[in-house]
Formats: sequence, C-alpha cells, structure tokens
Amino acid sequence: MKICSGIDMRSSAGMEKTMSSILYVVVPCYNEEEVLPETSKRLKEKMTSLIAGNVISDRSRVIFVNDGSKDSTWSIIQKLHQENALFGGINLSRNRGHQNALLAGLMTVKDCADVAISMDADLQDDINAMDEMLQKFHNGCDIVYGVRSKRATDTPFKRITAEGFYKVMNWMGANTVYNHADYRLMSKRALEGLAQFKEVNLFLRGIVPMIGYPTDVVYYERSERFAGESKYPLKKMLAFAMEGITSLSNKPIKMITNLGIFVFLMSFVILIYSLVRHFMGATITGWTTIIASIWAIGGLILLSLGVIGEYIGKIYMETKERPRYIIEQFLNEK
Repeated sequence: MKICSGIDMRSSAGMEKTMSSILYVVVPCYNEEEVLPETSKRLKEKMTSLIAGNVISDRSRVIFVNDGSKDSTWSIIQKLHQENALFGGINLSRNRGHQNALLAGLMTVKDCADVAISMDADLQDDINAMDEMLQKFHNGCDIVYGVRSKRATDTPFKRITAEGFYKVMNWMGANTVYNHADYRLMSKRALEGLAQFKEVNLFLRGIVPMIGYPTDVVYYERSERFAGESKYPLKKMLAFAMEGITSLSNKPIKMITNLGIFVFLMSFVILIYSLVRHFMGATITGWTTIIASIWAIGGLILLSLGVIGEYIGKIYMETKERPRYIIEQFLNEK
C-alpha cells in the first residue's frame, strides 16, 4: 500500500485547489425506505458542514442509486431531489446487485466530481470519517479505505465469519483490505482507472486495490444498522466470497492440480502396499476400503469439476459482454 505524503501529487495547484473540490457521495440502495430519511438527514448535515468549512465545493452532491428496489425507495429519492438540489438519484432499470449498483453510481459521477466517497445506506459506516478521508485526499491520496477498528457490536458468530471471510479471501489469492467493505474515497484519477476494468463479474473490494496510486486508510467504529434488515446474510456472504475468489484468483485451479498430483502419487503408494500384501499372502478383499476410496475419489472429482465449472461460467458471461447495468433515470443538478 502506497502511503500518501503531505504533498498533493495530483495537481500542481496544490492544497488551494483541492480545498474547493467537488465531492459526490454515492450510496447504493435496495429496499431502504426505512433508513433513507435518517441517512439523508445525517448526510445533509455533514455535507453542509463541509461546504461551510470550505473543505468541499457547494456543487458537491449526494447520489442515491436505486438498485431495483421493490418498496418506495425511489419515490423517497425523487422527493429528496425535489426538495433539495444537494440530493440526486440514479434509477437502474432493474436489480443488478450491490456491486453493479455501486459501480453505476461511481461511473456516472466520475465526470462531475473531483472526488467520490461510496458508502452503504444503513448508517453503519461512520459519516464523520469523511473528514479524515478528505484530509488525506488533500494530502495527495487517490484512494482512502474506511477500515473497521473493531467489531464490538457483532455477535461472536458474525465476528468469526466476517474475519474469516477476509482471511480466506487473501489466502485464496483475492487480495483485499482487511476489515474494509465498500466505504472508500476515490479521486477522479482513481475513478478513471477503475473505468478501465471491463469485467462483468465484479468484486470491487479486490479490483480497487489493483488500481494503485497513493493509498491510505481511515479507521472508524462501525455502528449497528439503523433500521431494516441486512442485505448480506451468511448465505449471501459465502456466495460473495466465492464470487470474489473466482473473479480475482486462479489459485483454486492450481490447488486442484496439486490435489490431482497428490492423489496420483498416493495411488502408487497404495499399489506398492497391495503388491507387498499380495506376495506375503495376506490379501483379503476389503469392502470398506473400496467403498471409501470410491466415495473419496468421486467426491474429489465432483468438487474439481464444480470449481472448474465456476471459472467456465465466468468466461461464458465475460464473452457475452452484456451491460453491467442500465440507467433508467439520472436526477442531478450541476
């Protein structure tokens, strides 16, 4: 990770120019009608404070991305936009998932903003951490990750599974920032770098670190969800982990190769053992051994085919070059 110095490396105009930067806050939303009124209230207070302090330009905006919600989320976003130009909205043509919704927001605002901050709508991310993120941006950082300092509000099960998620991801070759979700700051240059990644199978937590550029982290305490239900239960988190691993790493394929070599070598050991037993006159037909071997080898074959199938499926989706999202409407006042 490239740690930023105190010098603005993005512009020769230095601090004077960046202190009036246009900030766009991108917030993906899926069925968030319960929390949006409070989220918009807190974001309005924070943005107003930053504008008053000349930290960001008064042309800065908060953009809510409606990811095909089935409740009144989009209606609330439209009302917020009508009441205050600070708020804007992007309405996707249908539900495309959190990562695609987030990418849609970032790619839509990259030509309007000097810097963008992405965060979830559930108010678990500390909005006040934006101050330190912007300070690091002014000091020359292109990417600033919001990282949880602790997991005191999590249940033991949630803590173990969440921390295990990051460890397994890194072990399998999908390099991510530990305890970082999607709360991050990205400069215009970083957004333009992100736009060059064309894959359909998105895992932004692994893609963003590949961009490079000066990077830093901001630690904060994550709160409990303000209202509504989590959009990432255990089942969905496991699927998300599999998506990330198979999208960013070919280590599982290499593990299958190594496993195949190991089983092949073991077969020679078993063959030698069987011949020794035969010549010693101690051969007895072992039903249990045969059945166990059949099930073990059969299971390994099916598992290997499943992993390879995941990669083939991703190749299939990538070659189709389908759009990652389609925007139905964009509400924004520049």
